[in-house]
Amino acid sequence: MTGDPIPALPERLRLDKPLVVFDLEATGLNKRTDRIVAIALVRYEPIGTTEQVSYLLNPGIPIPEDAVRIHGITDADVRDAPTFAEMAETIAGHFAGADLAGYNVLGYDIQMLTEEFARVQRPFSLDGRRILDAQRIFFRKEPRDLSAALRYYCGEDHANSHDALGDVLATIRVLAGQFRMYPDLPADLADLNDYCDPRDPSWADRAGRLKWAKGEIVFNFGKFQGQTLRDAVANDPNFITWLLRSDFPDDTKQIVRDAVNGTFPEPPPTAAPRA
Repeated sequence: MTGDPIPALPERLRLDKPLVVFDLEATGLNKRTDRIVAIALVRYEPIGTTEQVSYLLNPGIPIPEDAVRIHGITDADVRDAPTFAEMAETIAGHFAGADLAGYNVLGYDIQMLTEEFARVQRPFSLDGRRILDAQRIFFRKEPRDLSAALRYYCGEDHANSHDALGDVLATIRVLAGQFRMYPDLPADLADLNDYCDPRDPSWADRAGRLKWAKGEIVFNFGKFQGQTLRDAVANDPNFITWLLRSDFPDDTKQIVRDAVNGTFPEPPPTAAPRA
């Protein structure tokens, strides 16, 4: 919990029931298989009082290195923390009778919280709860399309929107505007590639569906997360068949196809020691 004062809600925002603004940190992004490691919230009451709480939670599974790099919470940090099951009643009390708010809560936090409550046989009902998502407001009010970029960086309207050549010429003008506005942008295309499409050095494919861990390629998604490709090829042919028939990127599938045929890539030097 921080020592920062609790900010007031916007004056124009009228409450007729409590509003809980919350955020979660977890072991990953999979709502079904990952677990919450931290929850923080501020509860606003219509009468003007507030409550601010935050908890660390022991997820009962190792926290992947990728997640630690994002939120900084390690296995050691949560070793003595209570589990979600142990805190479920307390956490439910903080949300009792309240509407919900946060940033991307519709896309992530609410689904993750609902799954955790279901796992301990304590349904978290959304009936009667209204939801305020700051991300949805941001994206609707500040569209991230080419026309918006041209207005922002160049002060121009995009008269030829959705005309292929018009879009190309508009993109070139946007790039010029960005280089004027951001003098710290690298000039080298290799550096710009890393800036625009940063990749974890442990990734074995471009999308990060496969990654290197201790010299082996492991899956980085779903219920097979952490399992080595070598073990999956040997012991889970149904999973491998499903993956190759599904809509995964071709470079991901090619690594799997090669593994099925007995060819496993050598780990790059930077990936070999990673856990």
